[in-house]
Amino acid sequence: MIDFGLKGRTALVTGGSRGIGRAIVLGLARQGVSVVACHARPSDAVTALAGELAAMGADAQLVQADVTSEADVERLLGTVAERFGSLDILVNNAAVVSHSPLHELSLEEWRRVLDTNLTGVFLVLRAAHKLLPDDAAIVNIGSAGALRGTAERTHYMTSKAGVVGLTHSMAKEFGPRGIRINTVAAGYTETDQMAGLPPARRAQIMAKIALGRAADPDEIAGAVLYLLSDAARYVTGATLHVDGGI
Repeated sequence: MIDFGLKGRTALVTGGSRGIGRAIVLGLARQGVSVVACHARPSDAVTALAGELAAMGADAQLVQADVTSEADVERLLGTVAERFGSLDILVNNAAVVSHSPLHELSLEEWRRVLDTNLTGVFLVLRAAHKLLPDDAAIVNIGSAGALRGTAERTHYMTSKAGVVGLTHSMAKEFGPRGIRINTVAAGYTETDQMAGLPPARRAQIMAKIALGRAADPDEIAGAVLYLLSDAARYVTGATLHVDGGI
């Protein structure tokens, strides 16, 4: 295991119970980071993650919170403040996705995806800023397809492109304080969503990737840990593509 020099720091990870978020939570815990991870609802994945963290002896807490709810976000950050006092690391990973051609895309679904993937990041950043010390590091999880576009994912890709713009702007605001904020633009990753793809669709996707395979969630988490570490202390406002060469 690579030592990223994060031991003793405190972290909040949104959307931490599954896929990439889960890998980030476990990766931080293995580095000796104290972690609060939020999840939208109870699930077997939450129970399994809690058990794994306990078996590791990690200093971790799982909190149910909806990042689209201002009240929930304030409660979540209140929990972080009570537990840690300050917050060294923030990872905005919570996101939802669906597939729909534009003519069938309802306003309700557009708002659900934008509210979770973009407004949720805004709400968490706004609530967290007062807890961030001057050397804090933030990573927002974006999408490798955000600047290319994908058919039937207009709402999702729009939200993820917005995350890139938000990151650039917040880098300017946070920079004078020495706080760094970057985006990891993740490519196709072996999550529940990928597991449910028909074989023919999966083969089409693999053909687009230079490395010929989807990422393991731990490979995305590794890039996040790098950006959170002092090895990236002069990196801010950047978008790091971790997509296998799409």
